Amino acid sequence: MMFSIIIPVFNRPEEVEELLESLTLSTYKEIFEIVIVEDGSTLSCKNVAEKYGSSLDISYYFKSNSGPGDSRNYGMKRARGDYLIIFDSDCIIPRQYLTEVDNALKTSFVDCFGGPDKALDSFSDIQKAINFTMTSFLTTGGIRGGSEKIGKFQPRSFNMGLSKRAFDASQGFGNIHPGEDPDLSIRLWNLGFETRLFSKAYVYHKRRIDWEKFSIQVSKFGKARPILNSWYPKYSKITFFFPSVFIIGFFLSVILLLFNFDFLLQLYFIYFLLIFIISSYQNKSIKIGYFSLIAVWKQFFGYGIGFIISYYKVIILKQKPQNAFPELFFKI
Repeated sequence: MMFSIIIPVFNRPEEVEELLESLTLSTYKEIFEIVIVEDGSTLSCKNVAEKYGSSLDISYYFKSNSGPGDSRNYGMKRARGDYLIIFDSDCIIPRQYLTEVDNALKTSFVDCFGGPDKALDSFSDIQKAINFTMTSFLTTGGIRGGSEKIGKFQPRSFNMGLSKRAFDASQGFGNIHPGEDPDLSIRLWNLGFETRLFSKAYVYHKRRIDWEKFSIQVSKFGKARPILNSWYPKYSKITFFFPSVFIIGFFLSVILLLFNFDFLLQLYFIYFLLIFIISSYQNKSIKIGYFSLIAVWKQFFGYGIGFIISYYKVIILKQKPQNAFPELFFKI
């Protein structure tokens, strides 16, 4: 079985260099290829691809901008391998990654897998705080951090594998972004394919590097979820409403404080105290623990408000998602 690694990139040559450098250190001994798809960038990584061309099997393509999902599809259509592995350009790959994936597939083959992410010591304190927020059991249930306590795992496209057979059957990602990865997972389930978490196949994911970009990202996550629920009501879960309930409950607790009822606000205080203590302990840094409080608030507020707005427009008003939120859909 040959692996093809698909890397869509948009104006991030420095990140691509770090990713390729990490792949040169791979312990995997079999042949694998790398397919880089430049999605209409003005800052090209072609020179970076050429730099590593002597040590890695790299194919480089440049295309007009049509979003990460379509760029991944573009690369997968041109890949030579029979198993496709997708990374975001802001990932750094551990030496043993491909070996772990190969072992897992040989032990129990699955047509689609996803892996968790971790933070390197070299990441900034804000990146580490965001990583904690996106992977902790206290915030996301630990799904992105390696927990399997869900019925069916929905791989995320920053670290995802797909058999060529499953890609051909599903035609890959749709044009919604974000939300293209759960959309693909559900369509694969409906086609009879299985998905699974490979907990040992983790990557180091830099994520967003500042608060503003993180806020925009989680707001889009919130807007995408009611759209997916409208497309696939069978897979809607009550947990998708939790961030919105969290935000509504917080503002309600502040209002109740005016009537000398502080019990609800005390619960929020205890929750954020736990976030601070656990993040500080895990990251061995009080500063990161403090940043985690900011990250958690931005995550819940951004996602929660985005979800409420989208739910109102898409579910209540029955607006077409492409008209309600054109910024979530790339034109292909």
